[in-house]
Amino acid sequence: QVQLVESGGGSVQAGGSLRLSCAASGFTYGSRCMGWFRQAPGKEREGVALIYVGDGSTFYGDSVKGRFTISRDNAKNTVYLQMNSLRPEDTARYYCAARSLGSCFWATRSYNYWGQGTQVTVSS
Repeated sequence: QVQLVESGGGSVQAGGSLRLSCAASGFTYGSRCMGWFRQAPGKEREGVALIYVGDGSTFYGDSVKGRFTISRDNAKNTVYLQMNSLRPEDTARYYCAARSLGSCFWATRSYNYWGQGTQVTVSS
């Protein structure tokens, strides 16, 4: 059974940092794209950062470039999202997602597996 378990969310003041973790189990970890998406109340789910686990290639949404960093630890089957210089507009529920196979795409429909999400709240 595929499982993606997120952790690391919380409340922080603007300018602060948080690190999210996504532990994957139940599938072959390599050769797939994994990513972080977020959804704020009343808004569509949007892509934040993606990583191709095989070679470590990374991709970022325009609103988080230069502030967020996605990485992976293949030995632990875990993907991380380091979030710095957080802003109130980063407030959302953050979800980890994985594709069954292959390259990275931003479309949420491309992802077969999703975690339950972790809440990030940034106050001004």
